[in-house]
Amino acid sequence: MRTLLLSWTCLLLFVFSSAVFADDAKLKALIVDGQNNHGVWPKTTQMMKSYLEDSGKFTVDVATTGKKSTDGFAPVFKDYDVVISNYNGQRWPSATDKAFVEYVNSGGGFVVVHAANNAFGDWDEYNRIIGLGGWGGRNAQSGPYVYFNKQDEIVRDTSKGKGGHHGRQHPFQVIVRDADHPITQGMPKSWMHTQDELYDQLRGPAENMKVLATAYADPATGGSGRHEPMIMTIDYGKGRVFHTPMGHAEYSMECVGFITTLLRGTEWAATGKVTKTIPDDFPEPNAEAKRPFEAEKN
Repeated sequence: MRTLLLSWTCLLLFVFSSAVFADDAKLKALIVDGQNNHGVWPKTTQMMKSYLEDSGKFTVDVATTGKKSTDGFAPVFKDYDVVISNYNGQRWPSATDKAFVEYVNSGGGFVVVHAANNAFGDWDEYNRIIGLGGWGGRNAQSGPYVYFNKQDEIVRDTSKGKGGHHGRQHPFQVIVRDADHPITQGMPKSWMHTQDELYDQLRGPAENMKVLATAYADPATGGSGRHEPMIMTIDYGKGRVFHTPMGHAEYSMECVGFITTLLRGTEWAATGKVTKTIPDDFPEPNAEAKRPFEAEKN
């Protein structure tokens, strides 16, 4: 009996230690949310959390501000390999601002999703970290517009004008501009993204920034008539930043292209490498591909 009890104890200890080791081997991610002009943010946070956890590569925590105040908001950024922002609201406490900048500058990964590039228009270091932003009082003093012209040349346009605009929501084609980067390597040259806001006229410092993919903001849907950045990376100090203006709503985040890009971009921001492969159901040049989130959870 004692031998049997000892065997079961050893087995339980082995199972427990294996589970702990497995979690320790995963990348630690933190999603920041709590205020956003997009009312769907609680669901989109849960969608991104689920995608990251289901990949088997991440453990995910969520840090949420108050609805009307950021008092006391003080995540310990340095405890994480990567921070994902689904936040667009009031400034954080000054100590939190400072800790965030130090975190990225010292090598922390950061991921900017959709309206997170609307946040903190008057915060110079945040604008350097995200490369480009919209709204929030951004104008010519914030930095140039960045886009591709008809000759497929990248343009840094210092014209006067506000930062941030989009036309009507619609599905649109994403064009890969850098097929050699780990995030976009293996993607089709072009693929259809599901209904979303196509941000255009973003502007900012755009320092140490690479545009990996663009989308054409068609004047027929109220767009700028330019090929606008849709997947970007920014180097800030020792930190790596992945930035996508895609992801307006839950239906936008059901796109297999968005899910894949989020997973690959987040892994790259955390490690500088990408191990997530392009899935078989990835969108085609003229055909969308979606994974209904609720159906997947039931």
